Amino acid sequence: MSSDHPAPPFATQKQPMPGTTARMEPRPDHGESSYRGSGRLRGLRAIITGGDSGIGRAVAIAFAREGADILIAYLNESEDAQEVRSLIEKEGRKAALVAGDISDPDHCRAIVRRAVDELGGLDIVVNNAAHQATFREIGDISDDEWRMTFEVNIHAMFYLTKAAVPHLKPGSAIINTTSINSDMPNPILLAYATTKGAIQNFTGGLAQMLAEKSIRVNAVAPGPVWTPLIPSTMPEEVVTDFGKQVPMKRPGQPAELATAYVMLADPLSSYTSGTTVAVTGGRPFI
Repeated sequence: MSSDHPAPPFATQKQPMPGTTARMEPRPDHGESSYRGSGRLRGLRAIITGGDSGIGRAVAIAFAREGADILIAYLNESEDAQEVRSLIEKEGRKAALVAGDISDPDHCRAIVRRAVDELGGLDIVVNNAAHQATFREIGDISDDEWRMTFEVNIHAMFYLTKAAVPHLKPGSAIINTTSINSDMPNPILLAYATTKGAIQNFTGGLAQMLAEKSIRVNAVAPGPVWTPLIPSTMPEEVVTDFGKQVPMKRPGQPAELATAYVMLADPLSSYTSGTTVAVTGGRPFI
């Protein structure tokens, strides 16, 4: 086990949903000090949903340092989003911010229009934003909660992708964030895990549908990752021992996920489509 990364037990902590980076202890590592780019995405334009925090923030930092201009779509966490904008602009790249609810199909179409207008085009779509909540009993999951989880996690992915495809040229990439829960569903995340299984199928089907256009579609399946979703949605006893269940005995830091997204976005990965890259701390994903 590496001593370079925090491991449980963690301090007891709880946040209101969807959570903020600044209140986490320890603060997640998004690669602010460690990620070094090499121009792999130079001149490309990307949309990243949920790019204000967690995995999305780490991907935004990495993409900017690889030379991409970026639109960050986020719900309402303006302070986090402004921090990411500053990090992108520090690399000399364009940064656009769009706040709002991606469960609204009109908002998804507006995100794509803004990206095309402000970045001058579109080459990469990272469907990363997600909603989750924990419940011990199926009777505790309201109809509205079930519906919202699907609207944010999978319906929005469809709306955004459908709007983006007409603007994507051959060689472009779509990257969807699924989860280890698509293969090994956690029962207290029933709604969330079910949508992640849907994302896995959406990715595989869409990759085949878009192959003739030479648009690649892949997914990343994270294991336990230390993001604001954890203290804002998980029971406190789960947060304290978060990540202990995988062979590395710790959660991943968002920075440790970013390289998978860079690889899948890189035009040199031109024969990689329809696959899922699992980043799970040693837990098998087959």
